[in-house]
Amino acid sequence: MKALKFTSLVLAAVLSFSVAKAQTMSDEKTVEVGGAQMYPSKNIVENAVNSKDHTTLVAAVKAAGLVETLQGAGPFTVFAPTNAAFDMLPKGTVETLVKPENKATLTGILTYHVVAGRLGTAELDEWIKKGNGTAELTTVAGGKLWIMKKGGKYMLKDEKGGMANITIKNVYQSNGVIHVIDHVVMPK
Repeated sequence: MKALKFTSLVLAAVLSFSVAKAQTMSDEKTVEVGGAQMYPSKNIVENAVNSKDHTTLVAAVKAAGLVETLQGAGPFTVFAPTNAAFDMLPKGTVETLVKPENKATLTGILTYHVVAGRLGTAELDEWIKKGNGTAELTTVAGGKLWIMKKGGKYMLKDEKGGMANITIKNVYQSNGVIHVIDHVVMPK
């Protein structure tokens, strides 16, 4: 009888926690990315794995061994290329990069898309204003990205002169913010 009461109490507690968590998640201000809601209470990886538009990025993050890092406390600002952005790279590039022997190169490219800190558009606007129209960002890889705003749209310029547009901005996470971009940016 005691075991039955204990089991009932445990089940009630689990159910109560699940309902409370579901209520909290339903109260969150989410952004839809790749057909999935991105929850501010989840970390970058927990959200990214649900986006149908970021399956290539998620596979690359796994191949580079960066899952644990991007689940960490951060905060991180991630400029997240879509599958279509990866598809613009020369044929075979992604398949080559995810091979174990190319892990260092892949890691360098992926960390070039990450900046330390939580930089939403409010912060980026301040930096752009201080930089007279362009803000220089230092990536986790140690490279430089430049962000500017023209016609209300944010654009990134990489070290090779390539450009990417931010297509979805301010996707807040528990450990940072994601800005979806339409091109892969490349370090030197």
